[in-house]
Amino acid sequence: MRFYIVDAFTEQVFGGNPAGVVLLPDGAEYPDDSSMRNVAAELRYSETAFIQKKEGGIFRLRYFTPAEEVDLCGHATVATFCALRDEGLASGDYKAETNVGTLNVSLERGFVMMDMASPEAIEVIRDRTALKEIYEVMGLSENEGRVSLEGEWDLYPEIISTGLPDIILPVENREALQRINPDFHALTKLSKKYNVIGVHAFALGEGLIGSNCCEGACDLSQVTAYCRNFGPAVGIDEEAATGTANGGLTYYLYKNALIDAGTGCRFLQGEAMNRPSIVMSSVGPDESDIKIRVGGSGAILAKGEIWF
Repeated sequence: MRFYIVDAFTEQVFGGNPAGVVLLPDGAEYPDDSSMRNVAAELRYSETAFIQKKEGGIFRLRYFTPAEEVDLCGHATVATFCALRDEGLASGDYKAETNVGTLNVSLERGFVMMDMASPEAIEVIRDRTALKEIYEVMGLSENEGRVSLEGEWDLYPEIISTGLPDIILPVENREALQRINPDFHALTKLSKKYNVIGVHAFALGEGLIGSNCCEGACDLSQVTAYCRNFGPAVGIDEEAATGTANGGLTYYLYKNALIDAGTGCRFLQGEAMNRPSIVMSSVGPDESDIKIRVGGSGAILAKGEIWF
């Protein structure tokens, strides 16, 4: 089996979020789950995608951490299609079969862009005791979560899913975002309490309104939001780039009227880990059926063969 190590959401190696990619031989069935977990553990990245090529431009994707299978992984999907492009197997529009459904994926202008699962707004967290608990677990005061738009507290944490549920957590500014220092034991308990993968914290950026940043390269004055992602409940204290969580953030911004349908976003994540990542997203133009797309670039670090 061919394998790749790809840094997703970056154009340079040693940036972004690394993932393993394993390409099954033509016509091969998936190995047993134990073997795929062992391969993921050997590659030692948070997720490894296992790819089965099917007919008609369809690829079946399964994602494994060293401990378990997960239903969807954005950065491993970006990594997958970068590897497929390198193999000469992908250059246009494709369908990716996942455990959460079939997603449209396209390779365009050097980027991999993919559909997220249908957005789901699960809960807005407004209770004062709950707000205090969440921000204290993240190492912040409640006031550092105050995002004032026109003088009011207009943004609250929300649980949103575009494939995997996360708490989308607004913070006051970029400086407060960098001060986040979670109690990981308490955050694990909190994540289980709310039945989420983790917390995706963000501070609004300079390029918030009216940007169309997924239409190509743009400078950092066009950053929609700065982000940090924490998922100790699934074994990831902090992640450098998260496709599904930024899909959730995109829907959060749309739902709260901070971006319009038909526009794009550009998220900067991973700075605190010295692995800066650019995640791009877009909201489809049809307000009656909102579609979220997420994507970015990828850089191949290594490739080879796996024998077992």
